[in-house]
Amino acid sequence: MRDDIAYQVLINDEDQYSLWPATREIPAGWRAEGTTGTKDECTAHVDKVWTDMRPRSLREHMDA
Repeated sequence: MRDDIAYQVLINDEDQYSLWPATREIPAGWRAEGTTGTKDECTAHVDKVWTDMRPRSLREHMDA
């Protein structure tokens, strides 16, 4: 597996995160979160910021 690929962190409307190759077009329903780097760097960032794995709509429903 190649480890020289640059990745970017994506986020969707449900506040779910994904890693995506930085050179590929962002798929529909996702947007760039702003973090780019190696797979390990992006994974570490997602681990730090994505502390609640529930989709946003579920969190809002449960908090209501």
